[in-house]
Amino acid sequence: MNVLKLLYAYLRMNVQMALAYRTDTAVNILLNLMWLGWELFSLSIIFNNTDTLAGWGPGELIALLGVFRLVNALMASLIWPNTERFNTSIRDGSFDYVLLQPANSMLLVSINRMVVWRIWDLVLAGGLIAAGVRISQTTGVESLAGFLVLAASGLVVIYSLWIVMIALTFWFIKFDNNVTILQALLEAGRYPVMVYPAWLRLIVTFVIPIALATTVPLQGLRGELTTGNTLVFLAAGALSLLIASQVWRAGLKRYAGASS
Repeated sequence: MNVLKLLYAYLRMNVQMALAYRTDTAVNILLNLMWLGWELFSLSIIFNNTDTLAGWGPGELIALLGVFRLVNALMASLIWPNTERFNTSIRDGSFDYVLLQPANSMLLVSINRMVVWRIWDLVLAGGLIAAGVRISQTTGVESLAGFLVLAASGLVVIYSLWIVMIALTFWFIKFDNNVTILQALLEAGRYPVMVYPAWLRLIVTFVIPIALATTVPLQGLRGELTTGNTLVFLAAGALSLLIASQVWRAGLKRYAGASS
C-alpha cells in the first residue's frame, strides 16, 4: 500500500509539471504520431516487396512494432529522464536526500522523474499490438497469455539492465554515457532478431537482451516456444532483477555522500 501511495504521489507531481507545459506536450504527441506514421509506411514498403520478413507476416510485424514502442515508452518516460538526474545526484551528493526517505532507494530513483505524456505512447503501443494480433489471426488464448507474461518479463530484464548500468556510477563517478549502448541497441528491437547476422543476434539476445523484451514475446504469440523455453525466459527475468538488486546494494555501500 505504501508503494502505491508513493507511486501516486510522484505521478501526481509529474502530471502537474506536464500540465504547466501543455503546448510542449501537445507538440510531442503530434511528433509521436508522425513517427508512428513513418514506421507504418516503412513496413508497407517492406511488404510491398515481400510476403514475409524472416517468416513473419505484416500482422506480426505490426504487433512487434507495438511491443517495441511499449519498451521504448518505458525507456523514454522513466529511464532516460532519471539517468541524468541520478548521475548528477551522485556527483553533487544530493543522492543523500533519496537515502533519507523511508522507501526503497532503487524504486525512488526509478520513478523520481516521469515524462507523463508518454502514456499516450502506451495507448498507441497497445493499439498496434491488438491490430497486429487481429491481422495475423494465429493467436489462441494460451499463446496470448504467454505473450503478455513474456512481455512483462522482458520489460523486467530491460529495467534490471538499466539499474546495473546506472549503478556503475557508484564505482565510476564520471560515467555519463552509461546507458548509451542500451539506447542505441534498442533500435534493433524494431524487427525480428532473426533478420540480423549471428554476431548481432548474440549481442541483442544475451549481452544487451533487447530481444527478450521484443522478439521473444512475439515468438510466444506465434507458438514457437515450448513450455520449457517460456519458463527459461521467465526465470531470466526474475534472475536479472535479483542481480540488479544485488549490484545496487553493493553500489550503495560504496557511496560516501556529500560529506565525503
